[in-house]
Amino acid sequence: MEIAFVSGMQCYFASCELPVGRQMEKTAVVTFTIPEVGIIFKAPFAAVDKLHSEYAALLALLEFIDSNQKYFPNRAYQIFGNDLHVVNQVNKKESAGDQFEPLLEKALNYRQKYRFSLDWVPTNENPAAELLSD
Repeated sequence: MEIAFVSGMQCYFASCELPVGRQMEKTAVVTFTIPEVGIIFKAPFAAVDKLHSEYAALLALLEFIDSNQKYFPNRAYQIFGNDLHVVNQVNKKESAGDQFEPLLEKALNYRQKYRFSLDWVPTNENPAAELLSD
């Protein structure tokens, strides 16, 4: 089922892998931003791989929206990410595979709870990806 919105609060998510060889437990940085309200989030994350960190970034955004509904009541959201696999999996255009099926299910549960579209955006047009270069 595709959901189209004329307008909604724009939100962006992204992640990047940290350089190999650093003596750290965290392997990636996840980030999201909601420019309309000035929200910026960036945190280290222990990811299995790039897809895992992208799901972590999306779920961090959705959990933030969920836990702050008093600030965002009755809103539609336009969510953008630059990982086409995550976008296609959540939009049910591509299978997730067994490894990340629980993360996909969490994202789909949020889709049932909140009105949001999820679309791909090029990395150079994703404000959350820009945060990763800081």
